[in-house]
Amino acid sequence: MAITLTKKKELVVGLEASLKDANSVVFVKFDKLTVADVNTLRRNLQKSDVGYVVAKKTLLKRALGSKNIEGEMPEMPGQIAIAYGTDLLAPAREVLAFYKTHKDNISIVGGVFEGKYMDKAMMESIANIPPREVLLAQIAYLLKSPIQRLAIAVNQVAGQKA
Repeated sequence: MAITLTKKKELVVGLEASLKDANSVVFVKFDKLTVADVNTLRRNLQKSDVGYVVAKKTLLKRALGSKNIEGEMPEMPGQIAIAYGTDLLAPAREVLAFYKTHKDNISIVGGVFEGKYMDKAMMESIANIPPREVLLAQIAYLLKSPIQRLAIAVNQVAGQKA
């Protein structure tokens, strides 16, 4: 049964409202996902404050057309859903984490990152960036490492002179 024009307009307005505050959007191709898998995906995304909506591609293009996005929209074959959130990395990271256990059923086909359309390869590389806490721990280790080596060297020199 076809969707009426008024229903399509309502769907586009709903998509625009969802995407209004989104800093990052991931286009997700899905195929033959069970209801249990979809529920698991939605729960995992909700834990990271990421929304997930299945949408017709034409309606999605209309909703994204109202935003000022640079570049060309990537090709989106098959059934498409979007994962979106205010965190720049969370949507891509969470979808990629789910992809690792469901390779035959779900994949990233592109997205919008910092106001630009990105292809599949770019969105997957963005998804592999570690979370903020991990990056801060790595920076702390890098700052601590030279001081620690200096302390070891001073301790060894003091041990030789004694």
